[in-house]
Amino acid sequence: MCIFSVAIETGNTWHHQAVELVQEIGRRTANITGDASESNFLFQQLSVALQRGNAVSYQNTFTTS
Repeated sequence: MCIFSVAIETGNTWHHQAVELVQEIGRRTANITGDASESNFLFQQLSVALQRGNAVSYQNTFTTS
């Protein structure tokens, strides 16, 4: 099992290389699972993870007293 980190820009559109990477991972996963929707699922999961991370980052800008 290989674990790696990928930086994804959240302030604008995705760079074409990031899109290609996610699509390739989705294609390889689809070959294993037989589900052609794997790329879509992966994009959805990444989008939710980015939104959660952004929410946590934003929340941590508030001061508590």
